Amino acid sequence: MALIRNSGVEPEVIEYLRTPPDRATLEGLVTAMGNGARALLRRKGMPYDALGLDDPQWTDAQLIDFMLQPPILINRPIVVTPLGTRLCRPSELEFVLDILPNPQRGAFAKEDGEPVIDAHGRRVAPG
Repeated sequence: MALIRNSGVEPEVIEYLRTPPDRATLEGLVTAMGNGARALLRRKGMPYDALGLDDPQWTDAQLIDFMLQPPILINRPIVVTPLGTRLCRPSELEFVLDILPNPQRGAFAKEDGEPVIDAHGRRVAPG
């Protein structure tokens, strides 16, 4: 969220556990991302392991069914802008930069201090 704010935009946050997406919304996100429902699954622990969701037998429609009950199976954050839709985990901050319509307005570093954006708003090469 800080990278989005660093571009001058206040993000709209949807707390998906309180306000879960409906089927059409989730299907739309999967389609917009273009890499299938499996890419949106939260894989850590329960209930992913208990349901055997690593099994390739599950279709996108079935995986969406699982994500709708319970929504904890939906990985996040999902960022939607006019330039695209991406799953932007904290370790993959650079992905959000590809879809932000506005440039970065200043320096930005990851929580561990690793710089991502320099003082001029440009990406810093991973080091």
